[in-house]
Amino acid sequence: MNRFPWNRRVSAVASLADDNRRRLFDFVAAAEQAVGRDDAAGALGLARSTASFHLDRLVHDGLLAVEFRKLGGKEGPGSGRPAKLYRAAVQEVSASVPERNYDLAAELLVTAIEESAADGGSARDALLRGARSRGRAAAATAGGAGLTALLTAEGYRPADDGAGGLVLLNCPFHRVAQGHADVVCAMNGAFLAGAAEGCGEDPGRVEALDIEDLRAQGAAAPAQCCARIRPL
Repeated sequence: MNRFPWNRRVSAVASLADDNRRRLFDFVAAAEQAVGRDDAAGALGLARSTASFHLDRLVHDGLLAVEFRKLGGKEGPGSGRPAKLYRAAVQEVSASVPERNYDLAAELLVTAIEESAADGGSARDALLRGARSRGRAAAATAGGAGLTALLTAEGYRPADDGAGGLVLLNCPFHRVAQGHADVVCAMNGAFLAGAAEGCGEDPGRVEALDIEDLRAQGAAAPAQCCARIRPL
């Protein structure tokens, strides 16, 4: 799916908790082409007004998109108004609390393995290159929003460390990092360095933390990221 902001993904998942909306989303998503309210209502045994209400709610929540098209091949004067049709706007939607991004970790790891298998190079080097490139791409997509805003959008929960830098209170890869910290934390550091670079910041601002030592001292949150952003 397109990566919604976290709050929109939570709202979308909550929207599908309604049985009628879930059935309508499944029906539209499975259709080969955009469908109208009458077809959806008839297929699911709903009143047209009920189907219309829930379809428009699914549009509002970002799960469906609308298009207008004249049906039956008729064009020109007298052919009637274009019909309002619905199609799926996303292939899938998921949300987690706290925010996680396991899809990104899986994509980077699989791509690194494929690259390594193809050229015989180091999978770890390929992973770090890919993660850094993905960080730069995330910054480009953010459209100049700045590093703090980007980190917020990516789920890191950046907070002022009191010295002009940032601590990252949430690790988007927390569960995967447990037991695989050497690989996952290196990947995360490369992603953050690429994000900083893409935002016009010095990638050297990304600094690794001894997170286990900090946790032992009670100075780190249970799911805190193993990196911080150093002061300028």
